[in-house]
Amino acid sequence: MSKSVVLAEKPSVARDIARVLGCHKKGNGFLEGTQYIVTWALGHLVTHADPEQYDNSYKEWKLEDLPILPQPFKLVPIKQTMKQFNAVKAQLNRADVNEIIIATDAGREGELVARWILDKAKAKKPIKRLWISSVTDQAIQKGFRELKDGRAYEHLFEAAVARAEADWVVGINATRALTVKYNAQLSTGRVQTPTLAMIAAREQQIRDFTSKSFYGLQAITKEVTYTWSFGANNQTNNFNKEQVEKVLEKLDANKEGIISSVQTTPKKQPAPPLFDLTELQKEGHRLFGWSAKETLSTLQGLYERHKVVTYPRTDSKHLSSDMKSTLIDRIKAVDLQPYRAVANSILRSNNIQPQKGVIDDARVSDHHAIIPTEESPVLQNLSDKERKLYDMIVKRFLAVFLPPHAFDQTVITLVVGGENFTAKGKTVRDEGWKRVYQQDKVESSESTLPAIQKGDKIEIHAITMTQGETKPPARFNEGTLLAAMENPSSFMAGESKEIIQMAVETGGLGTVATRADIIEKLFNSFVIEKKGKDIHTTSKGRQLLELVPEDLKSPSLTGEWEQKLTKIAKGTLKKEHFMKDMVTFSKTVVSQIKQSDQKFKHDNVTGKTCPTCGKNLLEVNGKRGKMLVCQDRECGYKKSVSMQTNARCPVCHKRMEMRGEGDGKLFVCKCGHREKLSAFEKRRESSGGAKANKKDVQKFLKQQDEPQNTAMAEALKKLMNKD
Repeated sequence: MSKSVVLAEKPSVARDIARVLGCHKKGNGFLEGTQYIVTWALGHLVTHADPEQYDNSYKEWKLEDLPILPQPFKLVPIKQTMKQFNAVKAQLNRADVNEIIIATDAGREGELVARWILDKAKAKKPIKRLWISSVTDQAIQKGFRELKDGRAYEHLFEAAVARAEADWVVGINATRALTVKYNAQLSTGRVQTPTLAMIAAREQQIRDFTSKSFYGLQAITKEVTYTWSFGANNQTNNFNKEQVEKVLEKLDANKEGIISSVQTTPKKQPAPPLFDLTELQKEGHRLFGWSAKETLSTLQGLYERHKVVTYPRTDSKHLSSDMKSTLIDRIKAVDLQPYRAVANSILRSNNIQPQKGVIDDARVSDHHAIIPTEESPVLQNLSDKERKLYDMIVKRFLAVFLPPHAFDQTVITLVVGGENFTAKGKTVRDEGWKRVYQQDKVESSESTLPAIQKGDKIEIHAITMTQGETKPPARFNEGTLLAAMENPSSFMAGESKEIIQMAVETGGLGTVATRADIIEKLFNSFVIEKKGKDIHTTSKGRQLLELVPEDLKSPSLTGEWEQKLTKIAKGTLKKEHFMKDMVTFSKTVVSQIKQSDQKFKHDNVTGKTCPTCGKNLLEVNGKRGKMLVCQDRECGYKKSVSMQTNARCPVCHKRMEMRGEGDGKLFVCKCGHREKLSAFEKRRESSGGAKANKKDVQKFLKQQDEPQNTAMAEALKKLMNKD
């Protein structure tokens, strides 16, 4: 009997598919049943060859060899996962297999993972495509009943290849040119460099900012404080101090005001939209200080291991109309504490419909918004982070089925000596969707107003002058940086309206799937660093922006590329035309770097020498602490000096740093408290309910560590794999 090979992207997904398909017989890198053989990749098993694999002379990085332009590109199995590639290849080419079902992630990169494996394994059998948004048994069964023809995804594959080839041609050549020209570990790419440029531009805005004082007036009464408003637009702040002082002088003798109007306006506020990945990452950072990478990896666990949320890497906040029939089951799945009361009230209603705009086929591309699946979680099996993230997703989902938040907004105008003063308040008529967030409720900043009518005379206790300062724009943190990557329009001054609109419409810098990696890459190459939650450019990052050709810094460039990749995926642009432009661009970039007469200076050289090559080490701020790295790009030695931990100081309760090695490891706090690791362990053991053995402590420390001693060549290789 002929069989079908199912190729999944990861072992965990492969096991789920195999269980649903009844494939229980274990083989070498596969699971087999009567009709199907399920095998898996480990992410990418095949990649583009490195330059030296085209010609051995490219092993040595030389300016005269650039640009390197493979024709055609060569694919090679990744060394570390060669064993699994061979296992997959053996199954694909079995004589009893007559069909291949691609079951990798349903998106551009997932298509690339599978097709490159098929290409390298020389598998020419007919292809079908499993395209699903969650890995519950129900979704897998439905997906296999509705398998697509593999040929329908040819253009998506072409777009994925175009992205990979363009990143190779531009990234490898520009990175080699910069690194060799300036003998420093400098890397650039079409997304990471414009992102770095945005961070630097924000810093420039802060440096150029001049603070101004502004003034206002307040009328203080027994029950309410009223704020002065003036001019046609009812402004409350005035930059002219003398003008405000004159008004204050005029009003000083007034001991009474008259209520000239009491306006009450009924208002309705709809629930916030469902989450896409970027919005969820922004919210994770806002609420819990999580990095984009932390949110994504936690979400991946909820999706793959627990199967309680839908596909993570989505850029849509909407649902498709064919999902209507599944919504009741999803609400039933979250009918557990602490959501039971709200879920039950929705299920009891006659017409279970989400609010207007949630279901919109035109705004769902590859995947819909992130929502709960039809499977109920066992909450005690979720980690603390998983629990918090699931809570965020469930609450957003339930909120869209509830009525709008309805309230009356009241504005009272008090006239004192011919000047208007106003006070605002609100009265809630229906909590609506905010019932979901009842336990997270923060008291409203809007005051409750007393019962006052037009014509009432109010005694004035005092009229005082207020003063404030204009503030510069805030530095980026990971949440606000994600938002700027998604919509970089404010950093595109001088560009045409069409180009700005295109950059926004194409999703800004990078994709939802790659933004977290881009930010990590900038930290790991030490061009940005964290101070508290704020992101700062380093000297290396600022110099890199001086050395990189102008076009590589512009958000519009990657916007144009993404637009063209979208056209390739839709079949309206030939890949060859796009790649011709990329080759021309790469030649121009390399030429500009070669001709540059600028210099790069390491201003963080220490007196310590590298134990591997003997050159002076550089001190850099990694994402979680200080590190020493070798300045020689070919050496790649790294060593952690100190790292920020989650351990709290027993004196001031701030997070402590870890310094030293082995038995000499020491916790140090800014307040001056110092504590040996052994003392820390004893304190943890003696504090009730927080017992920790040596294994626990080591595990805790491991979670804080930066990656150690990766050869530079390997680092650059990884750097070029994606955006």
